[in-house]
Amino acid sequence: MNVFFHTFGCKANQYDTELVRQAFADGGADAVDSVAEADVAIVNSCTVTHTSEAKLRSFVRRIARNNPGVRTVVMGCAAARDEGRIAALPNVQAVVGGSDPEAVLRAAGAPLAGLDRKLRRFSNGARAWLKIQDGCDEHCTFCATTLARGANRSRAVADLVAEARLLAEHHAEIVLTGVHIGTYGQDKDGDRGQGIGGSLGELLEALVESVPQVRFRLSSVEATEVDDQLERIMVEAPRQVAAHVHAPLQSGSDLILKRMGRHWYTADSYRRRIEQLAERLPVFGLGADIIAGFPGESTADHTATVDLVTALPFTYLHVFPFSLRPDVAAGRLPDPVADAAIRERAAELRALGDLKEGAHRAARRGARADGVVSGRQGGRLEVLTEDYLTVYYPSDQWDLRPRFEVTVA
Repeated sequence: MNVFFHTFGCKANQYDTELVRQAFADGGADAVDSVAEADVAIVNSCTVTHTSEAKLRSFVRRIARNNPGVRTVVMGCAAARDEGRIAALPNVQAVVGGSDPEAVLRAAGAPLAGLDRKLRRFSNGARAWLKIQDGCDEHCTFCATTLARGANRSRAVADLVAEARLLAEHHAEIVLTGVHIGTYGQDKDGDRGQGIGGSLGELLEALVESVPQVRFRLSSVEATEVDDQLERIMVEAPRQVAAHVHAPLQSGSDLILKRMGRHWYTADSYRRRIEQLAERLPVFGLGADIIAGFPGESTADHTATVDLVTALPFTYLHVFPFSLRPDVAAGRLPDPVADAAIRERAAELRALGDLKEGAHRAARRGARADGVVSGRQGGRLEVLTEDYLTVYYPSDQWDLRPRFEVTVA
């Protein structure tokens, strides 16, 4: 069986696809890079915005139109919330909510080998993702991911250390990912919590001690959940933990944060934690997600976001125009923002993010950095620094090491 894989969405989705890809390979299937060569296409879906679901449907239709003999199985978050729309698309053989490899293999009619639920290798690159938990116990009013993925479920420390050791045989950087990684170990279901450990900081310490040869990086993590233990590890072990935090902000207005259901921080507590990290880390990459035009957002609320972003040392931003997802609580909030205003606010924030990114690169230009190969482009290597800058390195000068020192240009 030849299988083609395509992933929409976040690092957690990318990890899930890799685990499914491994399960197919263990059962004797061959992964192919072209859907034209495939018997089955596995498409991992995302539900974070209406655009992501529209892209999914268009992609599945294109597979059927150009490759009518290919059967498609759709898995993931949008699949978990499907009420028949995905299933009705042409040549869709099955819709599998979630990411369980066994369920996906059964849906595709593939043989089941002894299922290994520890990922041994990412299919390409010197970087790998390690999913430490799934789901989320919070209920942000704009978020459909919690509806799709369910409650917080953390993996045991011993399992994660064992998987990290396997990944370290092939990868120089391992990114800790999940849906809400700052709540690692805080599962409300006591049975699931057995053997997990107390916190993300304790897990990271165990990983650094057990697998010291790689660089670990935190994926998206709430600013106020970067506690003193995590901060200490980042400061004391810069070779083992990247000096980079992607801390979702969403809004710099406390009123809008409250309407979003993000009760665990305020603009001030976010600011204080980021300022403390920036003070202690001599090199620091800082990113954030921001939603422009959330219902009820006034000009003053938007200005508060702009002012906070201006004040803090962000090195890049991911800006999302508000997108209403089906069944989420934000759909019941009054005072929607006009589409034109949403676009204008998003454009202003993106321009500010570009300025921040340019200023950070300019400040780092000429400095030496710890680089890990992340890809190739135009005959050059893409090398990712500890603070999340991409540096391009001539391929003909590469000595095949996945990790080496580079000069920021």
